[in-house]
Amino acid sequence: MPGLTRRQLLSVGAAMMATTMLGGRVLAQGRFDDIAAEAERLDQLHSLVIHRQGERLFAEAFRGPALDQPANVKSVSKTLVALLTGIAIDRDILEGPDQRVLPLLGRAPAGDARDELTIGHLLSMQAGLGSTSRGNYGAWIASNDWVDYALNRPLEDQPGSGFIYSTGGWHILGAVLSQVTGQSLHRLAQDWLGDPLDIVIPPWTTDPQGRYFGGNNMAISPLGLARTGDMVLNGGQVDGQHVVSESWIETSWQPRTRSPYSGDQYGYGWFLTTYAGQQVAYARGYGGQMLAVVPSRHLSIAITSDPTKPASSDGYFLDLQRLAERIVEAV
Repeated sequence: MPGLTRRQLLSVGAAMMATTMLGGRVLAQGRFDDIAAEAERLDQLHSLVIHRQGERLFAEAFRGPALDQPANVKSVSKTLVALLTGIAIDRDILEGPDQRVLPLLGRAPAGDARDELTIGHLLSMQAGLGSTSRGNYGAWIASNDWVDYALNRPLEDQPGSGFIYSTGGWHILGAVLSQVTGQSLHRLAQDWLGDPLDIVIPPWTTDPQGRYFGGNNMAISPLGLARTGDMVLNGGQVDGQHVVSESWIETSWQPRTRSPYSGDQYGYGWFLTTYAGQQVAYARGYGGQMLAVVPSRHLSIAITSDPTKPASSDGYFLDLQRLAERIVEAV
């Protein structure tokens, strides 16, 4: 197609693929161009990848790393750790969400509500422990032992009660996974997710004890992020290979609490909401990193953004949700 720009080629390709994949329904080129133009106007946004039924409808890196290069997805890492936890349960390495945390870490009883802390409480951010995020983040990562610091935060609620956003709980969970498998969290991420998905997950930040950061700073390419969404939508399988059980995905998408910031419900590592009247599960990371899956549309939307800038629920992240909703409407 001589004379067409790269953007036009992408849009034409998307329309042609839509004809094949959407039962003859063509995604209107002008509508898709509008979405691409809207994404490009968001100067914090780095990349957008849209898959339906595992096939690529659109993919562009507007700025930042190339589509096949690892990008720091910040707290989308929490959702990846939740998937690893499900795999550990599938493999009978962990008993299930009700298993208590302190014995798994080889810790003595605390003599308070911490003794009731379970895997499920960490997965749903209902640990009851004071947060290590936002204003408490700096002191936490400056501490000598991130797991000890997170476990010894003041009890603000009973485990299983309200939602307290805290990356420290996910770091505890990552330490549990490493403890029970005898493998680093990085090794588990590459072996259990990266290899079957044909994705490279490079090493990332470690704590003073050498434990990989649970719940933050993992890197995955935008194409790899979308492929992760495809796997989840395909019942935990990719190319006929089992990665995680469909029952774990369904369990992860059961609402257990609600974020006081966005108002969205939260399951095990996934926020739960609706876009254009369709049920959506999404992972969210600082700066505007996002993986949204829409089961009714077999749709996976991966977004990476500048990881150094904030993305509040009523600011840039709201822009991303509006963009995702327009994508759901379009396909």
